Amino acid sequence: MNMRNRSAALMVTVMMFGCTHSSSQTVTIPLLATPRNTGEIANVTLASQGQETAFTFIISGVPSGTLSPLNLYSSIRKGSCKQPGPVAYTMNDRINTSRISDTGGWTYSRSAPVAMSELFSTDYSVVVTTTPADGYVDIFCGDIKQPAN
Repeated sequence: MNMRNRSAALMVTVMMFGCTHSSSQTVTIPLLATPRNTGEIANVTLASQGQETAFTFIISGVPSGTLSPLNLYSSIRKGSCKQPGPVAYTMNDRINTSRISDTGGWTYSRSAPVAMSELFSTDYSVVVTTTPADGYVDIFCGDIKQPAN
């Protein structure tokens, strides 16, 4: 499947999950590809679960040469993608992903021990990183911001 078709299929999948927010308890944030993963697209949906936040990632692709099966690290960092700070929360108790057969992308879910309201109260970003075996490089980043109503 060529890049244009993969991107279109991924966007259809994203729209089925919701592009903005369906309630005050769920928010979808676009993730921007880093220079090491140019041309790929992704998003993450945050869902409030009391004092925890659930994250569901959908990504279109990873740098060529990344090992299979695909394993990815995810973290929440203080600061923004443009001015990243230290890691505030890691979500690496599991690092496996699931292939999306329709689009050729991947999906995975994680959770962080922080209330969604806390994430929106100051500057945080969510980062997707390859494993050390794949160079431990950041491939996606998104600023955690509550959308304007």
